[in-house]
Amino acid sequence: MAKLKITETVLRDAHQSLLATRMSMDDMREILPEIDKIGFYSAECWGGATFDSCIRFLNEDPWERLRILRKEMPNTKLQMLFRGQNMLGYRHYADDLVEYFVQKSIANGIDIIRIFDALNDIRNLETAIKAAKKENGHAQVAISYTLGEVFTHEYYMNYAKQIENAGADSICIKDMAGLLLPYKATELVQALKDGSSLPIQMHTHYTSGVASMTYLKAVEAGADIIDTAMSPFSMGTSQPATEVMVETFKGTQYDTGLDQNLLAEIADYFQPMREEALKSGLMNTKVLGVNIKTLLYQVPGGMLSNLVSQLKEAGAEDKYRDVLEEIPRVRKDYGEPPLVTPSSQIVGTQAVLNVLQGERYKMITKESKKVLAGEFGQTIKPFNPEVQKKAIGDTKPITCRPADLIEPQLEKFKNDPIVQQYKQQDEDVLSYALFPQVATEFFKYREAQQTKVDPTKADTANKAYPV
Repeated sequence: MAKLKITETVLRDAHQSLLATRMSMDDMREILPEIDKIGFYSAECWGGATFDSCIRFLNEDPWERLRILRKEMPNTKLQMLFRGQNMLGYRHYADDLVEYFVQKSIANGIDIIRIFDALNDIRNLETAIKAAKKENGHAQVAISYTLGEVFTHEYYMNYAKQIENAGADSICIKDMAGLLLPYKATELVQALKDGSSLPIQMHTHYTSGVASMTYLKAVEAGADIIDTAMSPFSMGTSQPATEVMVETFKGTQYDTGLDQNLLAEIADYFQPMREEALKSGLMNTKVLGVNIKTLLYQVPGGMLSNLVSQLKEAGAEDKYRDVLEEIPRVRKDYGEPPLVTPSSQIVGTQAVLNVLQGERYKMITKESKKVLAGEFGQTIKPFNPEVQKKAIGDTKPITCRPADLIEPQLEKFKNDPIVQQYKQQDEDVLSYALFPQVATEFFKYREAQQTKVDPTKADTANKAYPV
């Protein structure tokens, strides 16, 4: 048995789960060379919600962040999370746009692309897998793990076969809500090993309190790599602590060989950041404890922190429990999809609306309508016909691969007047394609920083600026 490999998540998933993805490049840059010395299998540092957060909240160019990460960590494989045909957005995009995004991600420094689909619809992953392979990147496909009578070991074993046949290099069990119990992990890893010959990586969250034990049993069953987070940003809705897992396997056949003294230096760096986040309320204590009811609600960590934020803004924090109880009901109506971005946000937002309005589906979000129209792909179970009818009326739902209905988009975005006006790098086309409004505001901000001219003070009609 080869030694256990570790993927460190503090630069992406850990702060996405605990800090609503608010860690800036300034927050992490100083420690990057030290992280690079550790010998991690990879550093998960980009993708997921980081891209959106960079331009929406942090006034950072996500592409420049990636280039800095690459420069400061030359010896560590950089890993990103990619939502298949959704890329880093919340809807399906055309194949040519997906291919271009993968190309630019690898060109700017990404080594491993973890690709997943919220519905585990293999059709939504094929373009991204092929694109990653074309650019000589590592295409890892993540299985969105969930519970339900149809989600059997046979289901996961067959999905593993599909993943291998699609050309993936490895498989990740993506347990985004901490639902996988220790002995079930043994069975699942064995089933995936039976279904494919690919390496298995294990990703979970501590939400239900069993994650460390799940890792132990998964590794003993043959998992090759586990995802962990430096202790200041571990536990709760994040991953098990890196230092703890390193110590757990020390002196065994799975010994990681990682140096606890070096790890301690990194932990010391992030500890004040944790304390400040707790003090400011950015890190909410609601997402730090153990919630075994997660096994009932199946709510992932990032979704929980966003849920708390939504209810806080609406002045309805007292409805938290009601919303958690409504989520499984909405999920069942939507064909029991795994709850992971974007399905988690779609189901969660609809559940919030159902509770706050005192009537289920009085208002149905645009995204919910898209799910129920088949625009995100095929769910393993059928939709609730009454809810579907209420959402899309007599519209005929989509049954083919959704992206087959999307015309090429890349040239259109390249020629968009906003892109033409503000483009400073090829990657700006992709930023705009994903988040047109947010990217436009970011481009304006970037230009203002460079020129020291505040566009809000300009008289655009007369092309004048106060001096």
